[in-house]
This record gives sequence, C-alpha cells and structure tokens, in this order.
Amino acid sequence: MRAVILAAGMGTRFGGNTSKLLVKIDNRRTLIGNQIEILTKMLGRDKILLVLGHKPTGIMEAHPDLMYVYNPRYAHTNTAKSLLCALGKLSGDVLWTNADVYFDEVIAKRLIESSQKTSRALVNRAVTADEEVKYTLDEDGMIHELSKSVIDAAGESLGMQIVVDRDVPTLREALEAVEDSDYFEKALEVCTLGGRIKLAPVDVGDAFCHEVDYPEDLERVRKYLAEQS
Repeated sequence: MRAVILAAGMGTRFGGNTSKLLVKIDNRRTLIGNQIEILTKMLGRDKILLVLGHKPTGIMEAHPDLMYVYNPRYAHTNTAKSLLCALGKLSGDVLWTNADVYFDEVIAKRLIESSQKTSRALVNRAVTADEEVKYTLDEDGMIHELSKSVIDAAGESLGMQIVVDRDVPTLREALEAVEDSDYFEKALEVCTLGGRIKLAPVDVGDAFCHEVDYPEDLERVRKYLAEQS
C-alpha cells in the first residue's frame, strides 16, 4: 500500500503568510508532520508521496527525504486533479488524505487494518454538518452518494480513503473525466453511483479527527492535544 498526502492547495481560508500545513500543533509537530509521522509508522517512509503546488519549498525543506509530485495547475484545479497526478506514479492499493486534516494514529490504523477487503472510506456516523461532505448507503451498506448536497445522510466523510489495486484504473478514469474544479469526492461518487467501485464506510468512532480550514480549527486541535498531554 502507498499513501498520498494532497498538499497542493493554497489554503486561502486560513489566512496569513505561513502555510497552515507547517504551523505547529504542539511543541513538536506541524499539521502535515503529524500525518507523515503516523503514515511512516504504519506503512514506511518510502511509501509516502506528497502532491505539492502552492509554496512547495517549505514542505520539501522540512521533509527532504520524501517523494514528491508537483501539480503545475494547482491554482486552477482542485483535489481531483491533484490525486490524478499522484496515481500516475503509483501501483498497488492507495491510501490518500487531505493534508490539512489532523487525525490520531488509531484512525489510520483503523482504516488500514479494517476487516473490509474492498475499497473503503473513513466516516463519522455521528456527524452530518451542512458544510461537510456527507454520504448515503446502498442496500448492501456501501457508500452510494458522496457530496455536500446529500439529503438524509448516514454520516460525514472525513477525507481519508483506501482504494484497492483493482479499483485504481476505474478511479483514475473518473478523475480524468470530472471538472478541474471538482474535489476527489466527485470522482468517487461517479464510481459508487455507477456501481463500478464498492466503497465501504469505516467509522471513526470516538477517535479525534478535525479538518483545519480556519485559525479556530487549529486552536481546537491544539486544545485537544493539550488535554491529552
């Protein structure tokens, strides 16, 4: 299995001159450094690939031994096309996550070691916030719809997925077909609605996972970590 961290975005909602990915979440780690540390422990450092775009130098200087691919159209594309850049460099099962998400180690472990033998996505069944990506289930308990506009959602998608090797060509085809402005969830939904990929939900349970879009999100992560220490 290979891991892809999507880190090409501009992070305009966070503000400031420093990339939010390089902001400290505690006295030791940055936001992206936490992901790299966990995925290194779970899969090995040589299995991690970062997709860069906006201000790539800082991340590369902080982690010079990792593999990188550059999305030259990062300013005009979204995560679907960034993921497409990565898939052309990889083989086998692929895990990917947005770089601006804090997650505990147990979350990656739960997704990677899930008993599911199919492609799967990390979800939170307890939350269905309006502004987040949500999902519905089909009659077999697999993810059917996957978007922010889902009605009667079964829960919220947390932006970390594993697609098994046999499904990667189908996903790549869908990523090529969606619009430049689309998130990768759009391509996944094309596949699930068409029945071409079976995507199983893996519930995060009571583990902590939080996307950092705004400074207040960062403070919530820092508060959580301070309470754990």
